[in-house]
Amino acid sequence: MTGHMCGSMANFNTYVRYGENIISSKAFNKRNANTVSQIAQRASFKLITNAYHSFGGVPRTSFPCRNQAFTPLVAFIDANLPEAIVKTGAVPVIDYSKMLVSKGNLPLVEVPTAVVGTAGITLSYKSDHEIPDVSATDEVTAVAKLKSGALLVARQVRGTQELGLILLTYSGINANDVECCYLFVLNEDGSNASDSTYVVVG
Repeated sequence: MTGHMCGSMANFNTYVRYGENIISSKAFNKRNANTVSQIAQRASFKLITNAYHSFGGVPRTSFPCRNQAFTPLVAFIDANLPEAIVKTGAVPVIDYSKMLVSKGNLPLVEVPTAVVGTAGITLSYKSDHEIPDVSATDEVTAVAKLKSGALLVARQVRGTQELGLILLTYSGINANDVECCYLFVLNEDGSNASDSTYVVVG
């Protein structure tokens, strides 16, 4: 976390009140804060904020390239609001395929497969360790959120093999149990990241 915040980004504002950092969605119709669009905006903001917390401490380190005047929560909201929100129904919902749980300048990691087995979810990823800005010492992170609310996280070095494997351990899991799954990398000192890759689990 960082120090005091004050400013405006995307669809939200930040300010300090009684020594605490406050984040609030922007009011686009100040005369009537209960319009349909404003109610949907507040609901979207709450969805993204709750999503941030549902990923545990993962987003605290997966947005290293953010403006250091802002917290990881603000960076997460900025990356996902409104892009990861669908408002076509009666209430807004999250489109997890458009959500980013990490953001940076490292090359996106390709994930050819994600297969459920007796031990958990095995993801394959292309190491691409020979291309610029990629190192065999980068840290690969896989994260899956289950519909039950459980969070699975696995980390390992990228390595030099053409195709790497990483296991999210969870005995007895079924593909239908998975709410969403992602894979991303951080460089060795944690100063840069790739954008997260959304993974379809089969």
